[in-house]
Amino acid sequence: MPMHNFSFHFSRRHVLAACLAALPLAAVAQAFPTKPVRIVVPFGAGGVADLTARTVAQKMAEGLGQPVVIDNKPGAGGVVAGDIVAKAEPDGYTLLLMSNGTAVSANLFKTLPFDTLKDFAPVSTLGYFDLAVVAAENGRFKTMGELLAFAKANPGKLNLGTVNIGSTQNLAAELLKTSAGLDFQVVPFNGSPAVLNALRGGQIDASIEILGPMMGQISAKAVRPLAVMGDHRATVLPAVPTLAESGVAKFNVSSWNALAAPAKTPRDVVARLNREALAALNSPDVRKRLEDLNVAARGSTPEQLAELLASDTKRWGDVITQAKIPRQ
Repeated sequence: MPMHNFSFHFSRRHVLAACLAALPLAAVAQAFPTKPVRIVVPFGAGGVADLTARTVAQKMAEGLGQPVVIDNKPGAGGVVAGDIVAKAEPDGYTLLLMSNGTAVSANLFKTLPFDTLKDFAPVSTLGYFDLAVVAAENGRFKTMGELLAFAKANPGKLNLGTVNIGSTQNLAAELLKTSAGLDFQVVPFNGSPAVLNALRGGQIDASIEILGPMMGQISAKAVRPLAVMGDHRATVLPAVPTLAESGVAKFNVSSWNALAAPAKTPRDVVARLNREALAALNSPDVRKRLEDLNVAARGSTPEQLAELLASDTKRWGDVITQAKIPRQ
């Protein structure tokens, strides 16, 4: 009988110990976050992506009750930033500012130190921003229809400038060629100022650029927007048609930013981050600040972001293959 009592007490102590051991894990999930959260941004300070991250981070910090700090780690294709986050502790305290560039890099580099689709836990999209086809104000084209007609009638004679080979702008130009069934020259430059100089100097006929940074040039009547490349007109340029409206059926390209955590981050931590990101994006002051940057605030579920990343990775992979762009 005493042995029976001992075994009873022994097993009860084991159950109690197991319960106590499980408590800290539950408590950690409930308590998240207990320290600052870091967002690693693969771009330098001051650009659209950086300012988007800072705007959302500031509002998320209020909901999380902890600072959300921005850590700028610029580098080719976002590889440096991606590597930092992929290898970080999967506890929700280190996040990556993803972009469509993340999807491009998956196909542009021969090898990456991480798997774009497997090494991250998507949290939410943050915002979308337009790309536009622009021409010099005093150039030969006043509408997108005129540009497309010229390109069709004069194969190989239209010169369309973009920033570096493999950039979203550059790949959007290549996608336009195949989508519209046109033959024109895509001319890469080392940076937007060089593209703008070539455009205003008449060395190129038009260019594809992110719309936000071009608004000053558009307002100053230095360049003329011919079309935006997304599926709807830009809020700041309601009179400018989309490419689809201009005759390139179903064309839809826009840049986007999003948040992701390392793979294996607990689902409830991802869910908490998602809730706070969505709350921030629904805040009127955040929406207004992003609108001023020409960014349309738009959140998502983690599953929707995973789908976007996978579909963009495939799409840009196909463009890179078709354009015969060598892997770096």
